[in-house]
Formats: sequence, structure tokens, C-alpha cells
Amino acid sequence: MALTNINYSLYNNPSGQIHTLEAVTATMIMVSVIIFTVQATSLTPLTSSTANAHIEAQMQTMGQDILNVLDYSQWGYVSPLKQDIVSWNGYEFSWNGTAYCSVNTVESSRLNSSTAEILTEIAVPRGIAHNLLFIYIDSSGLPQRVAYIYNGDPSDNAVTVSRKILLCDHDVSNKTAFLATTGIPDASPSSDFYNIVDVRLTLWRM
Repeated sequence: MALTNINYSLYNNPSGQIHTLEAVTATMIMVSVIIFTVQATSLTPLTSSTANAHIEAQMQTMGQDILNVLDYSQWGYVSPLKQDIVSWNGYEFSWNGTAYCSVNTVESSRLNSSTAEILTEIAVPRGIAHNLLFIYIDSSGLPQRVAYIYNGDPSDNAVTVSRKILLCDHDVSNKTAFLATTGIPDASPSSDFYNIVDVRLTLWRM
């Protein structure tokens, strides 16, 4: 039986040329997509990771626990958090490494409160920076915020928790003096309702 020599050449096979061209084109498209994706993705040292998310979740829980503990009180007693608000002298305080001291005042004074005590025991030893704001309703019905403790601008990975504290007329012994020192007015002079203070605690890793 005679064997016939078959000389296979890509140049003589139009179908092979088409398949090769399609493969090259597909490869070029895939490479272009990969290059575009890499260039469009911004990878920085601050990109959130699973570890960062875990730390943020821990700080969120810790912050909420702090406010829950401060706002707890037995029946007939005022919670430590409410007491800190009604006894506040209107100053802004900052941590100086050893204590919370007033800022922008002629004479520096230390903050002696339950809030300062629990933050000193829990947040400070763990290297967690923190701000605490009071947000209340002004005489025009608009929210106003004042800093109770301020330690700088939070980082991008900061977490914020809040707790609303209801103030009644009987909680404020001297309305005139309280308004003068804190700026928190009686939002409803015709009722026993005085104001609502939204306590916002922001935590972040230093």
C-alpha cells in the first residue's frame, strides 16, 4: 500500500490562520483587562483588611459597653453619665498623658468624672485615642455639638457609638447656671422635659 506524503502548512490552511488570529486577539484582550484592573486598583498601607475589621469590631463593642456601664443606675438614682452631664462646667478637656485637663482656659483644671475614670482605665492603657461629644437641641430646635473630651481628628478606621440621655427639669438644679456654663437650654419650658443629649464616643487606634 502506497503512503501519500501530506505536507501540512499553516500558510496553506485558511482555517488555521483564523483560529490562530482569534487566539492572539483573545490573549491581547485578556492582558489589556488585567493591566487596566491593576492600574485602577489602589493598594495603600491603609487598605482595610480582615485584621483591621476585627479591631474595629472590638472597639465598637468596647465603646458601646463603656456607654452602657456609664448609663446604668439603680431605680431612683441618677446614672453616672447623666451626672457627668449635669455637673459639667462647660470646659473642653484633653488627655495630656497623665490626666484630662481643660484647654483654652486661663487656669488648667482636671476632669474628675465617671466618664474620665472609665476611659482612663480602659481606653488609655490600650492605646486607643478617643473623643466624646455632647449633641443637644438648641433654642431653635437645631442640633448643636460641643466637645467634652477632644484628642484630635479621628483616623479613617475610627468607630463611633452613641447613647441618648434624657434630661428633665428635676435633673437640672439651676437652669440659669446650667445654660450659662454648658449652653444646653431648656427645650420645652412649658413641660418637665428639659433636653436630650446625644453622647457620642469616637474611638481609634493611635
